[in-house]
Amino acid sequence: MLYIMRHGRTDWNDLRKLQGKTDIPLNEEGRLMAEKARETYKDVHFDVCYCSPLIRAKETAEIFLKGRSIPVIYDDRLKEMGFGEFEGFPYSFNTPDTPVDVIFNHPAEYKESIGGAETFDELFSRTGSFLKEIAYPLVESGKDVLIVGHGAMNSSIICQIRDVPIERFWSESIENCRLIRLIPDT
Repeated sequence: MLYIMRHGRTDWNDLRKLQGKTDIPLNEEGRLMAEKARETYKDVHFDVCYCSPLIRAKETAEIFLKGRSIPVIYDDRLKEMGFGEFEGFPYSFNTPDTPVDVIFNHPAEYKESIGGAETFDELFSRTGSFLKEIAYPLVESGKDVLIVGHGAMNSSIICQIRDVPIERFWSESIENCRLIRLIPDT
């Protein structure tokens, strides 16, 4: 089976700032969320965890898997979508007439990088290679795989597995520390 989880809350989540590849740690609420998730999902079996190397995902995986002998492997392809010069930009998710508005409100129109932000094609390429080279072969061999990542990065994986069009990209986001099963689909 293939499972995916988003990291716990950070101060930048609370301030509604774009984090992207900026390495922001969990805040106390985020650590508590990961502890609660550990208890909630304690009976779910995992053979291996693949995780973004960004600290908020690493901390979440460490707390979530504490006390379990599950290897955690960090993979750069699981980093959050890069938002370039817009990282740290507040309220970017619903601010019309800003350059990043197209990313969040018109994803099908976002074809060329703005301000050094990663494109959806670039994001899908790196997460797609992770799926093809790592996740799918492990699941096909009977392993239970956990991915701990980020909002946009997780959405790219979910969209590829469920064949969701780019227009609905953001509808596939998951809440912090929520575990979902992707294969088989639930």
